[in-house]
Amino acid sequence: MAALTIESGTVATVTLNRPGVRNAFNDEVIAELTAAFTELGQDPQVRAIVLAASGSAFCAGADLNWMRRMADYTHAENLADAAQLAEMLRVIYTCPKPTVARIQGDVYAGGMGLVAACDMAVSVDTANYCLSEVKLGLYPATISPYVIRAMGARAAHRYFLTAERFDAAEALRIGFVHTVVPAGQLDTKVAELTQALANASPNAVKQCKTLLHDVAGQDINAALIAHTVEGIASIRASVEGKEGVQSFLNKRKPFWLA
Repeated sequence: MAALTIESGTVATVTLNRPGVRNAFNDEVIAELTAAFTELGQDPQVRAIVLAASGSAFCAGADLNWMRRMADYTHAENLADAAQLAEMLRVIYTCPKPTVARIQGDVYAGGMGLVAACDMAVSVDTANYCLSEVKLGLYPATISPYVIRAMGARAAHRYFLTAERFDAAEALRIGFVHTVVPAGQLDTKVAELTQALANASPNAVKQCKTLLHDVAGQDINAALIAHTVEGIASIRASVEGKEGVQSFLNKRKPFWLA
């Protein structure tokens, strides 16, 4: 069975397909996810990407057999292995297309990194979350830049250090996920988000993702203000920028919706 299934189209879906091991990832899954988000990110037909999973869990983190192999790795081998995981997360986080995590079950350890690397997350109300690494004598180093951005430093201090399991309501409260719904409403809510993304200007969405990465957490100083001034001037003069304004003024659909 393939580690992933991929459905392309205006809204592409990448599905973790290892339900027998709770969609835990290994080097094969990491390589396939990296390739999938790289390719879909460059596909002009794709307007949004959903990261989903099959079975009862979204992702339980690292595969046990992979962890057994890693136990005997040298420091150099561990560096190379961690670099591949870091590259996968970077590719998802910087993907030019907006990404939505469709969370149908529990999310543990490295799976938290997958969710955090996506632009938005929709969770079923029965899902549980856990950063369990310290229980194993480890810590969530590689996923930390994304998880801390997603849940905030204050919540990360608690859940990184205690390895407590928390529910979907708490994930929503701390901002780790954006919406929590009953299982029967999961696909409807995901479709609402992806439809909104597909309705937006493709170039504006791409540039907006870059803007978010450039601005988040930065000091508001002369350099940042100059960067944003240049950004709005450039996008106003772009083909889609001009088309969007003209279509609004003329009360017609822009060409990307025609």
